[in-house]
Amino acid sequence: MTVGVGERWWSRRLVRLVGAFADAGRLERGAACAREGRVRDLRVTPYEVTARVRGAEDEHQVALGIDAVDDDTWARITALLASRPVPRARLLAGDVPPEIELVFAEAGRPLFPMTADDLRFFCDCADWGEPCEHAAAALDALGAAFDDDPFLVLEWNGRGRDELLAVLRRLPPPDVPADDADGDGAPLDPGAFWTAPLGLAALRDRPAAPPAPPDLVLRVATPPPVKVRRRALTDVLAPAYDALAASAEQPE
Repeated sequence: MTVGVGERWWSRRLVRLVGAFADAGRLERGAACAREGRVRDLRVTPYEVTARVRGAEDEHQVALGIDAVDDDTWARITALLASRPVPRARLLAGDVPPEIELVFAEAGRPLFPMTADDLRFFCDCADWGEPCEHAAAALDALGAAFDDDPFLVLEWNGRGRDELLAVLRRLPPPDVPADDADGDGAPLDPGAFWTAPLGLAALRDRPAAPPAPPDLVLRVATPPPVKVRRRALTDVLAPAYDALAASAEQPE
């Protein structure tokens, strides 16, 4: 069942980030256009989203582009995901956890467009705005598609669900060398993964994970139905979380 855009962490994150650098009025008009069902044939492919958007008179071809992720970066991403039992298990179970954004950041590639330079809007209309109403409508429809299928976030970044999960299934469990799974050349026993020393006991010795972003709770929690001057409460609170985190890092 389709939910409203922004009700899941991945679409909330996309809407918040793009809203920080794109014209708010154009985004609102695009959202209204998408709600009217004027976005057709939305297609998510690696590094590009395409759609047809019906304008006031004509239909327009729209594309949303991001930079490609090179193979070495994807290798780092999959290795990091394979080394983290919880995100790995959630992905293999069909869920995309918020921790995946931290993994992408650690690998040196943002999961979502962070600046105007990270997201390119293309439309064949005469409006030179960034974005035009039609591109903004496609962006809103993309957020709704992410709500329905979060693996499309990864598809847009270059790896589809089947390809990524196949790699994660092939990689050895955390702390197990790929060429010598049990240390003596014998094949790994999957049933023994959760027993010491290869399983949960080994996690006590793992290095600490990178700190969570200050507004992680805002990303993950279901947003309350409260608005402040027509803005979502989570968007109003986000700068306060960032300011508190920055003040906590300053020496006394």
